[in-house]
Amino acid sequence: MCARISILFLALGVLVGCTTPGLRGTGDLGVVIERATGSVQILDTTHRTSLAKVEGLGDLSHATVSYSRDERYAYVFGRDGGLTKVDLLTQRIDRRIIQGGNSIGGAISPDGKLVAVANYVPGGIKVFDANDLSLVADIPAVGVNGKRSKVVGLVDAPGHRFVFSLYDAGEIWVADMHDPKHPVLHKFPGIGKEPYDGMITSDGRFYAAGLFGEDGVALLDLWNLDAGVKRVLVELGRHGEKLPVFKMPHLEGWASTGNYLVLPEVGKHEVIIADQNTWQETARIPVAGQVVFAIARPDGRQVWLNFALPDNDTVQVLDVPSRKIVATLKPGKAILHLEFTPRGEQVWISARDDNRVDIYDPDTFTRIGSLPAASPSGIFFTSRAHRIGL
Repeated sequence: MCARISILFLALGVLVGCTTPGLRGTGDLGVVIERATGSVQILDTTHRTSLAKVEGLGDLSHATVSYSRDERYAYVFGRDGGLTKVDLLTQRIDRRIIQGGNSIGGAISPDGKLVAVANYVPGGIKVFDANDLSLVADIPAVGVNGKRSKVVGLVDAPGHRFVFSLYDAGEIWVADMHDPKHPVLHKFPGIGKEPYDGMITSDGRFYAAGLFGEDGVALLDLWNLDAGVKRVLVELGRHGEKLPVFKMPHLEGWASTGNYLVLPEVGKHEVIIADQNTWQETARIPVAGQVVFAIARPDGRQVWLNFALPDNDTVQVLDVPSRKIVATLKPGKAILHLEFTPRGEQVWISARDDNRVDIYDPDTFTRIGSLPAASPSGIFFTSRAHRIGL
C-alpha cells in the first residue's frame, strides 16, 4: 500500500513539474517594442531567442521602457498615454492604465517604489505606485507664462528626485519625492528655447537639456541647485542656420566613454566629442548622416551610431581612442535603435522595415543572429534597472 501511494505521489510530482515554468533569472532578458502591433517580445540574450510575445499595449510609436529593481517587471510608456506593467516571468500584462493623452517617456525612482510618466497632453508628470499603478502625485507643468507645457527629458536622480524639462516654457524642474504625496518642486526658468530632451550623467550629478530653439546645452548641477542652470557647449546646434532636421537626436544617445561624451549634432552630419569634466568641445567627427542614437559599448572603446532619413539603413562604428570611423554597416531598412548586452559582447539592432532584429559581434562587425519582429523599434535590456536615468 505504501509503495502504491509513493508511486502515486511521484507521478503527480512529474505532472506538476511538466506544467510549472522552470525557475530562471532575469539578468539576460529584455524586450523589443513592436510598434505596428502594440506588442513587445521578451528576449533572451544568452540563447539569442524570443521567449514570448505580449500583446495589448496600445500605441507604441514612441515607446520607452524602465525596469523594476528586481528586473522582473518592464514598465512600458506608450504614446497614447498608456502605462503598462509587463511581467517578464509570467510573460503577460500585470497591470495597464491610461494615465494621459500623449506620453513621451518615463522613469522609475531609485528605490523602485515610484514610476513617473512625462506627458505632452495634458502637460506635466504623473507619479504612480510601482506595485499597483495607483496615482500618487499629479504635477501640472505650468511655466512662468501661466500655460501648460509639454514635458520632455524625464529622468530619475539620486536623492529621491525626478528631473524634467518643459519644452514650451523653457524650464527645468526638479521634483523631490521624499514625501511622494507632497512633492517639493525646484524650478529653473529661462534655461533656453525649446529644450527637446534631457539626460543625466551616469554618476547622477549633472542634468543636461538639449535646446532646439537655440544653440548650446542647459546644464544643472544636482549637487548644487543654488548655482542654477548654466549654458555649455555653446557651439552645439544649428548656429542660426535653418537646417532640415529629419529626426531629432535622443539625448539618451549621448554616449559616455570614460572622460568624454559623444554627442550627435542637430541636423548635421557629424558628432561632437566633449570633455565630461569641463563640458568643452574637443573634436568633431564627420559621419554618414544625421545621428539619432550614439550608443557606447560598455567598455567605452566603441560608439555605434544610427541615422535619420535618408541614411537610416546605415550603422557606423566610432573607435574612441583613434577618433575614427572603423566600420560602416548596412544591417537593413530603417534602423531605429541599438542596445548592447550588459558586458558588451553583443549589440542588438532593430530593422523596422525589414521586420527583423539583428545581433552583431562588436569585435568582428559580423551578424551572429537574427529574429523576426513586427516593425521593431526600441530594444531595452534588464540591465537598465541598475543604471541612473534609465
